[in-house]
Amino acid sequence: MKYRETVTLKNGSQVMLRNGDFSDGQAVFEVFNKTHEETDFLLSYSDENSFNEKAESDHLAAKTESPDEIEILAVMDNKIIGMAGIDAIGSKYKVKHRAEFGISVLKDYWGLGIGKALTAACIKCAKEAGYVQLELDVVSENTKALEMYRKFGFKEFGRNPKGFNSRISGYQELIYMLLEL
Repeated sequence: MKYRETVTLKNGSQVMLRNGDFSDGQAVFEVFNKTHEETDFLLSYSDENSFNEKAESDHLAAKTESPDEIEILAVMDNKIIGMAGIDAIGSKYKVKHRAEFGISVLKDYWGLGIGKALTAACIKCAKEAGYVQLELDVVSENTKALEMYRKFGFKEFGRNPKGFNSRISGYQELIYMLLEL
């Protein structure tokens, strides 16, 4: 999928939201690793990244060519500062109406509205792709993310008290949320 939009943030600066492509692989690889070091709310740690720069480039190129999946980059001053994407739950008839959403933003850029802009862009892309349900998991202590998702209309549909096992704090409860599109 392709996407391109310029968004004005809370502080008046602008961020370009666009799909990633092959040439973004190294920068996305680096941002992925950094965002996964800056918070304990994401699925993995940077040392668990199964991609290298080439694999990231190939992944981004595939998402750009996909009719129903995307990786959207937030770019400010020619620097990637965040990313979000939608992935199909599966291609089987019983689940092809569902997509999964994930997002990360560099800590230096938290609180500017980048997460909100990326989330809105992914919801728009999910609708255009024909999904009827967008899903996500969020650590229950991630109150700012929970508040944002609820404002977009995501509803809780379950909890897993030991969803993540953090190296820092032990078990973390995951909240399962979905948005009917």
